[in-house]
Amino acid sequence: MRAFFAAVLSLILVGVALFGVLWFEYQRFLARPIELGAAPPSQVLGETSGAARAEAQTGPRVFEIRLGTRLHELAHRLRDEGLIDDPYFFIALAYQEQLQGQIKAGEYALTTGMRPLELLRLFARGRSIQYPVTLIEGWTFREAVESLADHDKLQHALADLSESEIMQRIGIDEPHPEGWLFPDTYLVARASTDVAVLKRAHERMQQVLNEEWEQRAEGLPLETPYEALILASIIEKETGLAEERPDIAGVFVRRLQRGMRLQTDPTVIYGMGEAYDGNIRRADLRRATPYNTYVIDGLPPTPIALPGREAIHAALHPADGETLYFVSRGDGSHHFSPTLEEHNCAVRQYQLGGRCHLIEEAP
Repeated sequence: MRAFFAAVLSLILVGVALFGVLWFEYQRFLARPIELGAAPPSQVLGETSGAARAEAQTGPRVFEIRLGTRLHELAHRLRDEGLIDDPYFFIALAYQEQLQGQIKAGEYALTTGMRPLELLRLFARGRSIQYPVTLIEGWTFREAVESLADHDKLQHALADLSESEIMQRIGIDEPHPEGWLFPDTYLVARASTDVAVLKRAHERMQQVLNEEWEQRAEGLPLETPYEALILASIIEKETGLAEERPDIAGVFVRRLQRGMRLQTDPTVIYGMGEAYDGNIRRADLRRATPYNTYVIDGLPPTPIALPGREAIHAALHPADGETLYFVSRGDGSHHFSPTLEEHNCAVRQYQLGGRCHLIEEAP
């Protein structure tokens, strides 16, 4: 009997000793910073070659977790790449922190000095590297979609889809997609889809347009937020200097209020489509299209570009004044005129190389 108890006691003592060793090693594992080592060239952020490569390897290292990666697989890969020394301790840590099922796919920037718990939390919170995707003010819907096709960090799901199919995918419930994407820079993780980016841009445009519409000035000749979007797109295309947006908006709003045609070239160009070769001819100004504001009354049927928030705000808060015309000075700015006589005179001076006695020279 004594031999039996002695054996049991010996097993207990061995077990305690083993547990103590494991606990000690686990604590060392938690305290030991990860080893970045010599990463493959594709896994070093901002790397070029030669001396720059050696220098870059002391900086952040890119580590990618693919969609569907399991915790066991991840832990062993971290060990195989020299980042940690024991995959089972990493698995145990994940269960201890109750993060075993929360690992997010993505690219992560690993830095010197990170410890396993920081690494685990980074993966679980999905704080992956974000890449910028920019949609520019004044682009058309088509240009915005085409720009995403060239972005090498995105997954492309829109290729070969028709315009109506793209609208359906991103949730544009309108007859025409033009103007319904908000131009901005969006940060996305690697392998995000082009559909997801356009959905964000569409939702953002709806939000901004509604916010600006709620704060609109009184007495505008605009009945709906969509009409404001149309006018804002024209203002966006006409504006060279940001500070002139309210003045350009004021001209268009006063013309609408007086029943005057807008007579703005960007709408003509949009209506010409592929036929536009960089020049507008007299015949183009006379040709009846839904977008030729030299021929039609009021606004064109849809926006002609993606307007930014400033253009939308200007459409809904136009500058006061009496000006009804403007002409480019050739430097990005415009001369604004209250009368047709002064406008024609300004055209002679700024477009035809003549002189205008109605325009005061700057001192």
